[in-house]
Amino acid sequence: MASEQALDERTIGAAVPVWRPSINLVVLISLVLLLSTVPFLRGLDLMWGWWMDRPEYSHGILMPVLAVFLIWQQRDRFERLPFSGSWWGVALTGFAALVLLLGKLASVLTLVQYAYVLTLGGLMLSLVGMRAAPMLLVPFFILVLMIPLPEFLFQNLTAGLQLFSSKLGVAFIRLCGVSVFLEGNVIDLGTYKLEVAEACSGLRYLFPLMTLGFIMAYFYKAAMWKRIVVFLSSIPVTLLMNSLRIGAIGVMVDRWGKSMAEGFLHDFEGWVIFMASSAVLLLEIVVFSRIGGDVRPWREIFGVEFPAATPNSAPREKWQPNAPLVVSSLLVGALVIISVLMPERVEKIPARSSFAEFPTQLESYTGKRSMMEAVYLDTLKLDDYLMADYQGMSGQPINLYIAWYNSQRGGQSTHSPRTCLPGGGWRIASLTQTRVPQATIDGQALSVNRALIENGNNRQLVYYWFQQRGRVVTNEYMVKWYLFWDSLTRQRTDGALVRLIMPIPDGASVEQSEARLQSFVRLLTTTLPTYVPQ
Repeated sequence: MASEQALDERTIGAAVPVWRPSINLVVLISLVLLLSTVPFLRGLDLMWGWWMDRPEYSHGILMPVLAVFLIWQQRDRFERLPFSGSWWGVALTGFAALVLLLGKLASVLTLVQYAYVLTLGGLMLSLVGMRAAPMLLVPFFILVLMIPLPEFLFQNLTAGLQLFSSKLGVAFIRLCGVSVFLEGNVIDLGTYKLEVAEACSGLRYLFPLMTLGFIMAYFYKAAMWKRIVVFLSSIPVTLLMNSLRIGAIGVMVDRWGKSMAEGFLHDFEGWVIFMASSAVLLLEIVVFSRIGGDVRPWREIFGVEFPAATPNSAPREKWQPNAPLVVSSLLVGALVIISVLMPERVEKIPARSSFAEFPTQLESYTGKRSMMEAVYLDTLKLDDYLMADYQGMSGQPINLYIAWYNSQRGGQSTHSPRTCLPGGGWRIASLTQTRVPQATIDGQALSVNRALIENGNNRQLVYYWFQQRGRVVTNEYMVKWYLFWDSLTRQRTDGALVRLIMPIPDGASVEQSEARLQSFVRLLTTTLPTYVPQ
């Protein structure tokens, strides 16, 4: 509070000067902040779109405002420091420039977004110096929280949290005496099947609540361990409360019908859970305030402080631009010039045949094409695809799905089946890698991801791999690395996902079905290069 601040007029005296920015400094900072957005426009535009369109990141629009407020909140401390700037700020601005160039050359917009925050950090450090740097750490971290996760990390988190929330939700339903059966992420209530979709995974609440937990911990004036616990507890609180929501919906559906899981009521329950999770965090602070004999008033334990008034008698000094700030500003100016003059990198898209020409007859296997629903096409954003069911003399159908992308920049990329297979009630019984005998692609022996999935008594065998610019890759993280590297060095980000699913009939062994699947894969690999070029 103001009475406890070392900067109060009674303790600092009137002899300590108050620093005010000169006109030159105001003009320079305003110009640099305006120009600094130019090299990062594509990344910032994508980030804005995600804030507007994806509820998981809707809190992002508030983060810059909050960061500015947290800096303003310490105005009385800032104005007493004779800032001399720091050359470490110049180094950070230079590092941000390298990250930006890598992001632009490789078309990885997440790097561009992080480079923008690093640039702001470098400019601030160049302006205020190392002495004031600790006061900027929290506002800087707030800006980091506004950047969306890379899409492949988001998808992996979503898949895991769907299953976690489903299991805890079912446990709650059973505690309420309702008979229920769980198949993957599908909760079977007998008369109604409740699917825990991606939107119900908990991520919609996790990121905003983690941000809220961080803000609460910041304003909570207590021991550091208590503040850390408040922040970290936002994660289990969100997951548990979301699972409770799923369980409550299941119980209400059992009692009053499926309308409890649809429409406005479903969305309203989400808001209730978010507010309840926030209340739990506040309750934690109340409990912690009773630990250790902390008998301060509530407004002193948890509250928003405002800067103390500047003493009228304090002398004023002009704050002029310093050398580190000028150099960092010149670096930003150079980035603007480079970004304007740098020609747009045109991706090299290899010639290929359309999947519309893909044969429906592969020796003894006859295929029947099917179409994907528009809602999935809008999500996947692919450029060409094949979905067909092939059947050989054994009578066992094989579903073939190939997704092709001319470009995987700007957020479009192959979606790993690992995140999609657990949907619809299926669970992954095993997931390994295996080599298909006598199968090669572009001269490489074919290794694939092999998944055995189950839904009740039904079993299916799944093969999938990523075919990317002459490489056959089974690891999702290596796919992202090669995507970055090939974009940087080859100006290519095209690629495909190949997935095959074969149902295993009752009484049939996995080995027999796998032998038939591998036979089909060997035929497929001789045909693929025309449609998925090296």
